[in-house]
Amino acid sequence: MNVESTDESTGATEDSGGSAPASVSRPPVAARRARVAVGVLFFTNGAIFANLLPRYPEIKADLGLTNAEFGFAVAAYPLGALLAGLTAGMLVRRFRSSRVAIVATVFTAIGILLAGVAPSWLPLAAGLFLAGAMDSITDVAQNSHALRVQRLYKRSILNSFHAVWSIGAVSGGALGALAAGLGIPLAVHLTLSAVLFSLLAMLSYRMLLPGPEPAEVRANPLPSGVQTRAGRAAGVLTKYAVLLALVLIAASGALVEDAGSSWSAIYLSVDLGASAFVAGLGFIALQGMQFIGRMLGDRLVDRFGQRYVARTGGVIVCVGMGSALLVPSIPGTVVGFGLAGLGVATLIPAAMHAADELPGFRPGSGLTILAWLLRVGFLVSPPVVGAIADAASLRLGLVVVPLAGVLAIVFAGVLSGRATRGPGH
Repeated sequence: MNVESTDESTGATEDSGGSAPASVSRPPVAARRARVAVGVLFFTNGAIFANLLPRYPEIKADLGLTNAEFGFAVAAYPLGALLAGLTAGMLVRRFRSSRVAIVATVFTAIGILLAGVAPSWLPLAAGLFLAGAMDSITDVAQNSHALRVQRLYKRSILNSFHAVWSIGAVSGGALGALAAGLGIPLAVHLTLSAVLFSLLAMLSYRMLLPGPEPAEVRANPLPSGVQTRAGRAAGVLTKYAVLLALVLIAASGALVEDAGSSWSAIYLSVDLGASAFVAGLGFIALQGMQFIGRMLGDRLVDRFGQRYVARTGGVIVCVGMGSALLVPSIPGTVVGFGLAGLGVATLIPAAMHAADELPGFRPGSGLTILAWLLRVGFLVSPPVVGAIADAASLRLGLVVVPLAGVLAIVFAGVLSGRATRGPGH
């Protein structure tokens, strides 16, 4: 989850993408070491699942699955995440975020390996279910530890971890595409990657922060003079109506991400005739451009506000992927997925930040509800697209991507407008 905090002593946000004020003291050595270790965890978390995606066409063909059957198998991943996500907080409190993140990372890699070598639909779904369940626990644990490190830094650094996650996803996707292009057997490829990423995670343990989790974690308030549109609207609309709008914004980003991870390689290879390596470029383009969007997004939000950036992103998604589907080609589709990734880069962080600041909820409650409901979108999307593909075509099923851009445009009004700048900015 993405929680953006504020350095209250200066009124400056790390979100802006600018450097920390000179008055902020250098963080302790333990915090700097832990930051590196948490970065490793985010990298491996992004890479493990992405490593499997370019092999999806091969798995689907080897098992003789229809689009709908494959979609339901893929949906086992978010189903596992949805069910196990409710246990993550309890596990972190009992066993510490550092231990839970590493153990769950190892089991995520095992689940991906089992899915990759599955002989039929049921073992494929079971492996993805295990991987999804463990991934949701890893997600909570690594973000919990990242927030511990952030409090030692006394400024926001959480976005940098999510940028590292994007690097991991691109690296994993490239590794999987290379393995597919070279014809490396799935068992060999996924065993080596499982060992590599598990070792990286385990080696990070000694650098993580020691001791149990803090007894209480509360989100910092917004600096004086900066209020979200969601906060003002809550006085007129019900808090749940505003939260629902934020869920739909986050779901827009989720739909695009899922389309890239679940269907881009299949669409490029089966429908457009791309090679195994080129078929992996759709996902790589989406994640790579999403990373760029996250690196640039903080400064754009600081200058123009979340609402404007989200609506502009929605337009980019509609135009980019809409054009690619209207005039299908391999280069155009890769570019279309890239533009879609760029367009949704800030949507989920923006929705989570607004939900965390939404009046009428206890600290963290709005964010928790949104994050959990967001997994429903990941659960529903693959079988819906698969069913449309079987009934008509995968090209038609991927129309959900530009439709997600429309959702972002429509509901972005609950996000904050242009940020208020203090003197000297």
